[in-house]
Amino acid sequence: MQSPELYIEALIFASEQSIRIEEIIYCMQTVFGQDYAADDVRQYITGIQLKYNADSTAVELVNINNGYQFLTKKQFHPIVNLLQLQRAKKKLSQAALETLAVVAYKQPVTKNEIEQIRGVNCDYSIQKLLEKELISIAGKAESIGKPLLYSTSGQFMDYFGINGIDELPHLKELANDSSAIGEHAE
Repeated sequence: MQSPELYIEALIFASEQSIRIEEIIYCMQTVFGQDYAADDVRQYITGIQLKYNADSTAVELVNINNGYQFLTKKQFHPIVNLLQLQRAKKKLSQAALETLAVVAYKQPVTKNEIEQIRGVNCDYSIQKLLEKELISIAGKAESIGKPLLYSTSGQFMDYFGINGIDELPHLKELANDSSAIGEHAE
């Protein structure tokens, strides 16, 4: 058997989303029939991270959404972004972005609550966000009719490069004072 580090590197590389240590341990134990401690796996991951920290590589191993994923280093983002824009078939509409924002900040939330905030029907936006796996069904509310509850998904975390909802910008940080009326206190 080759070094476990190579197998772990292969698992991380092959995973479309961030892969958790528990998933790595499960795969390694299933294939090789021996126990792997989480600390040992973390040590192998540290070795992989050091390997990809070299200036001669365009990718790095990062911890995202409580798992690990290979990502392009920041210095290469402009050229990769250009490729992504060229390949993007359809972006999220303004309505879908607004719906996603409501789900992210109010989750878990029902379709009716989203519609009350936005003031319009959001069936289509919710369907598109579910298809793109940016939101998921989180259960059912205890209210009349037991409507579905929606929350952001792991793919949402991966896409925005965050580990949890607490890393989203606070709404106060996003507020724009340029539309304020009256004099500001100095």
